[in-house]
Amino acid sequence: MRLLTLERAGSAAIVTLNRPERRNALSLDLMHALLETLDIIGVDADVRAVIVAAEGSVFSSGHDLSEMVGRHESEYSDLFEICTRLMLRLSEIPQPVIAEVGGLATAAGCQLVASCDLAVASEEASFATPGVRIGLFCSTPMVPLVRTVGRKRAMQMLLTGEPIDAKTAEAWGLVNQVVPASELRDATLALAGKIAASSSHTVGIGKRAFYEQIGLADRYAYERATFTMTDNAMTADAQEGMSAFLEKRRPVWRGR
Repeated sequence: MRLLTLERAGSAAIVTLNRPERRNALSLDLMHALLETLDIIGVDADVRAVIVAAEGSVFSSGHDLSEMVGRHESEYSDLFEICTRLMLRLSEIPQPVIAEVGGLATAAGCQLVASCDLAVASEEASFATPGVRIGLFCSTPMVPLVRTVGRKRAMQMLLTGEPIDAKTAEAWGLVNQVVPASELRDATLALAGKIAASSSHTVGIGKRAFYEQIGLADRYAYERATFTMTDNAMTADAQEGMSAFLEKRRPVWRGR
């Protein structure tokens, strides 16, 4: 059985974790497969948005614990390094990445959701970082989690290991939208469609700028954003978009 599947729905690429029998645990092989797939998608100009979904009732249970007992230090280091590369790649590719969460996302599975640019969840979804309960604090999931939900809420999840439901995740900013399970795919595709309506070149510039400035102090963030916006204004798509607005017509994007 393939560890993941890749399909197209219009201008969206849908990457589906396909280990339902293992609760879509992020094995080393699955993480490598995800990295390779994201690298392929990242250079495909026809893909305007990426959806990360999962087969079965669990989005992802996190790391595959069967690979984590009795290992050498170098093996643990390599495992977490690959996971870090995967999470960073989600922000590095130019297309926005949307997590489509239909069930439980726990530990590194919750990290995967927090690392995506956007997330849509079903009412049945839940989220947890329960590593503390098995003696392995969710230190790497903590990185995107605290940057998404804030310090106090992240500490609550990390220290108690208790799950939060989809509505709480929405209120805390971990997900953008919660819908009935029967509407999950339609809602995710609708969000992808809204993204695809804009210039892919401009979206890529904006996504890169977002992550470049997010950790900077205000003054330096403004310097970075001013530099980016100046370059952006010179692009063909920016000139076309502004002209189309003034001329009250639909823009024709060139992707540059």
